[in-house]
Amino acid sequence: MRRLLTAFGAGIAAATLLAATPAVAEELHVMNSGGFTAAYKVLLPRFEASSGDHVDTAWGPSMGKAPEAIPNRLARGETADAVIMVGYALDDLIKAGKVRADSRVDLADSRIGVVVRAGEAVPDVSTPEKLKAALLAAKSVAYSDSASGVYIERELFKKLGIAEQMQGKGVMVQKTPVAEKVAAGEYALGLQQVSELLPVKGVSFAGKIPESLQSVTRFAGGVPVNAPHPEEAKKLLMYMAAPDAAKDVRSTGLDPLVH
Repeated sequence: MRRLLTAFGAGIAAATLLAATPAVAEELHVMNSGGFTAAYKVLLPRFEASSGDHVDTAWGPSMGKAPEAIPNRLARGETADAVIMVGYALDDLIKAGKVRADSRVDLADSRIGVVVRAGEAVPDVSTPEKLKAALLAAKSVAYSDSASGVYIERELFKKLGIAEQMQGKGVMVQKTPVAEKVAAGEYALGLQQVSELLPVKGVSFAGKIPESLQSVTRFAGGVPVNAPHPEEAKKLLMYMAAPDAAKDVRSTGLDPLVH
């Protein structure tokens, strides 16, 4: 009897130990658009260290015709555990049945800024009048093919009354970060979300465009309907939206949603 009880007790102990053992680390696949990149790169190593999971990342814009664009990747059948992108583009994927509606996590807000090549005179863009003057004075102006660029081309120039003057001078850049094109001297002035401008070397940051002209872009994450690891993916998104992440998110030029 004593041997039986001892064996029974050992079995309970083993079962308890097994239950306490951390889950097997998973290989997660994430598709991430440019605007949240800098914050993502700061937070990801910490998530991997705390969770034990490894994350493989594919990069691409939230919209547009480029093959790397997240909607185009999903349309081709590429698999992802999580996507991080412009909020309204994510909503389109939810409506299309590509992303689970109950998985949406708001991450941060992003505002548009201006850069010029390092060494060039930095324009004052602090008021609508000064921004207008800077755009008209620039020999060429570049903006992205994602959310901020669509707003600039379709609305900002019209609000400033310079839509006609910008025809032929304003260029929508695909795939490559706008600041890299400005740093290379291909364009005189570049506009994009601040979080995508600040990490690039070879440019000078002129500032955010005036708040009255801003188009605030909400970045959010979601879990595709065919995600291999949906629970782990949701934990990743919640980690990046947590209050503890706010300081790092703000340091990259984004506006965190928690303080």
